[in-house]
Amino acid sequence: MPPTENFKDSIHQANVVVHRSEAKYYEALHPEVYSKKEQKRITSILTAADKMVLNNGKKALDFGAGTGNLTGKLLTLGYSVTAIDISAEMCAILKVKFKTAIEAGKLQVINSPIEAISFARGEFDLIACYSVLHHLPDYIGTLEKLSGYLKEGGVLYIDHEASPFYWKDEPNPFANLVKLLYFHSIPTFNILYFWVAGIRVPSIDYTLSDYWHKKEHPLDHAAIQKALKAYAFSKRVDYYQTGTWIANPIFYVYKLVCKPEMSYWLAKK
Repeated sequence: MPPTENFKDSIHQANVVVHRSEAKYYEALHPEVYSKKEQKRITSILTAADKMVLNNGKKALDFGAGTGNLTGKLLTLGYSVTAIDISAEMCAILKVKFKTAIEAGKLQVINSPIEAISFARGEFDLIACYSVLHHLPDYIGTLEKLSGYLKEGGVLYIDHEASPFYWKDEPNPFANLVKLLYFHSIPTFNILYFWVAGIRVPSIDYTLSDYWHKKEHPLDHAAIQKALKAYAFSKRVDYYQTGTWIANPIFYVYKLVCKPEMSYWLAKK
């Protein structure tokens, strides 16, 4: 059943409120995004996605752009970028960070829900998002709509979503114990880092904004794969993420005995 308008509005409003609170702290609050290891991984995948595009006109859409995690990398790869985010505060930070690109006509920043924006058919060579699907009230409908904005030979890149294994028990008790210890250790290690670094972290309620990042209603990977069937090529890759600013020794045990907790997709039209 398609989401109701009330449901869509509640999710959108929750994301506006959450990102209003965390915008100026965002990059400090999320080592799983901004650690050197993760930034290197994203750059390598975007570079690979760029090479997959046929007859590349170097025009990209970054939706749910936030403070510019993907936008900056796309600009470095030579793209003209349209960056969309529902948060006015995130867009304001993005505009300051990439003022030169805006002035050069290489970047357009739009403060809007992605669902409220329309583009010409086949307008973009590359469409990308990072840590966005689980915030969208109708992520399947959005993926289907975005397909029309991607040109033939263009590439869709989706990253940083919970893998099919994230909420599932591991096959043996030891692995389950390690997974439990690792997930519970992440906030502890980060709180220690914030305390030492003198960063005051605001209290933020992600309950509704991260709607599909829940055991009760996780992302439907089968539905995502079905939405990507119209593409000539698509694949999901599962990976382990580094979730703390300081070294977490449990991570290395976790990586040895547990399945990856995150996924990204590449699809070529």
